[in-house]
Amino acid sequence: MIVAMGATGATGNALLHGLLARGVPVRALTRTPHMPLPGTTGAHQPPVEVQHADATDPRSLRTAFKGASQLFLAMANSPAQVELETRIIDIAADTGIGHIVKISAPAAEPDSPVAISRGHHAIEEHLRASGLTHTILRPYAFMQNLLRLAPTVAQGIILGTTGDAPCNHIDCRDIGDVAAAALTSADIAGGTYTLTGPEAVSYPELASRMTALTGHQIRYVNLTPDELRADLIHNAHMPTWLADHVTEIQQLAIARPETPTTTVSDILGRPPRTLDAFLHEHHALFRR
Repeated sequence: MIVAMGATGATGNALLHGLLARGVPVRALTRTPHMPLPGTTGAHQPPVEVQHADATDPRSLRTAFKGASQLFLAMANSPAQVELETRIIDIAADTGIGHIVKISAPAAEPDSPVAISRGHHAIEEHLRASGLTHTILRPYAFMQNLLRLAPTVAQGIILGTTGDAPCNHIDCRDIGDVAAAALTSADIAGGTYTLTGPEAVSYPELASRMTALTGHQIRYVNLTPDELRADLIHNAHMPTWLADHVTEIQQLAIARPETPTTTVSDILGRPPRTLDAFLHEHHALFRR
């Protein structure tokens, strides 16, 4: 049995589809057990077992992990992430789980300029020390997060602080497919993988592509880090820690020029989804 945390997110949802396609039984953990998930009512494939569990409730996790051999660990970034994920790893080890696939982040280093990435490094180190088999996936920026640009795109602008630096993006569905492969293939399990889409695209280029897609002029406005942080807090209503994170990862793209990897195609035997295809799929959200 595979247990999936973060099953209601875009990556976790893709993982469930991938495991169901392989005929693998999976237990999806959620704080909202009545939320429909793929496979929960399908008659022609093993259903997803949906179970209530909360990362802040160790007892619910112990119950949810019972009888499982593998764990998919994906949690939304937060100031409490290190505390929660290290506790989850300990409970997984205590309850007999032998393999964890963890969603981490690029630049997961002790001295990373990105605070969230320093946290992921600490979690990765705890996972290594646990003695469990572990597979670490380090995806770059999710294409799905670009949907948050829709309100400003409707005004004809994209705000950022990356200058002309190229930025890696990846579709969450590709991350989920790689995770499914890691949970079902001994050849992949145990590695650390950096995941990107097929190209790195700057924000000015993104604005140009959105202009062509929507038919109205969209321009990129490059802000200072302090200006972007303030805009995210006051206009996008982000909590301070998240505004700091977005600003830090955009500045990282300047400090460390980003280039795509071939990891997704190497593992899946097909190319990753393209940014153009993703934008076209969601073009209606960006139109005025």
